[in-house]
Amino acid sequence: MAIQSGAHIGPYEIVSAIGAGGMGEVYRARDSKLGRDVAIKVLPEAFARDADRMDRFQREAKVFASLSHPNIATIYGLEDSGSTRALVMELVEGSTLADRIEVGPVAIDEALPIAKQIWTRSAQNSVATKSSPRSVRAERAVSPSVRRRNQWKP
Repeated sequence: MAIQSGAHIGPYEIVSAIGAGGMGEVYRARDSKLGRDVAIKVLPEAFARDADRMDRFQREAKVFASLSHPNIATIYGLEDSGSTRALVMELVEGSTLADRIEVGPVAIDEALPIAKQIWTRSAQNSVATKSSPRSVRAERAVSPSVRRRNQWKP
């Protein structure tokens, strides 16, 4: 269910597709109320029609929304627009772990902080679905009050 640029989901205007996976499609969108860019994960229609999956999705969104960590995208809310169900979150720019792996082997001193990031998410029970290299963006160690993202340079 590809959503075209210019389409709206509530107050969010779709700008472009970012990626897709088993849990849905992710889009860059513009928040017309607050004037910021966000990421919107749109659930597949089959998931949106399944009450059990929607309950699980809403529980997971609440867990993510309760977390405050520099390596976890901030959840802004859930959006229901017609038959479309979506999770609205912080747009995290930068390269993915998959992009980094394509460059070549990942040295242990680079891999350990990435593994710690994934472990942190898992230990907080905030990852109920699998993490893939496309969904991981690593960040250098910074103060939790600083919300900047690392970009790999090949």
